[in-house]
Amino acid sequence: MEPASDLPAWTYAAAAILGYLLGSIPFGLVLTKAAGLGDIRQIGSGNIGATNVLRTGNKPLALATLLLDGGKGAIAALIAAQFSPLLAVIAGGAALLGHLFPVWLGFKGGKGVATTLGTLIAINWMVGIAACLTWLAVAFALRISSLSALVAVALAPLYAYVLGSGPQVVFAAFAAALVWIRHRENITRMLKGTEPRIGKKKPE
Repeated sequence: MEPASDLPAWTYAAAAILGYLLGSIPFGLVLTKAAGLGDIRQIGSGNIGATNVLRTGNKPLALATLLLDGGKGAIAALIAAQFSPLLAVIAGGAALLGHLFPVWLGFKGGKGVATTLGTLIAINWMVGIAACLTWLAVAFALRISSLSALVAVALAPLYAYVLGSGPQVVFAAFAAALVWIRHRENITRMLKGTEPRIGKKKPE
């Protein structure tokens, strides 16, 4: 395996492009259509992620969406990690961008929580598990998925700083910023006290 500094420039571009294409697969949309539930973008929040899939009432489908959305970031990072840890961070970051801005859906994608967590687990399992446990703790206590996600990703750079490396801190901070931006409407609803709780349908 070549050290990161000796890798040719094209490997970084390849990791970014392949990571983006993998991340842009809209599993929530594909699964709900395949299950005969229609277009998930016309349900609840209109998001293609697992939380909105859960609003269809199909828990196995929501779980599958969660695992696949997390898995695509993890797979992109794990493949790139065979060449260098830095390449893994680049591929994982590109996969997150693909999920948020998928070319197949006019660059209108999900909110990136599952893909962020999956990528974190792949590039540093301790950081990823710490973020996942944070999500679970907040979700169990308050039953608000968006708040759980925001707290988990906000703490991820700190976990990466303590348990990981510089590039991992950069990825965690980059992902946290994007996830928070994508949750603008959720933050507004939380401030108003109207954000739906886990398992509840969003009011029309």
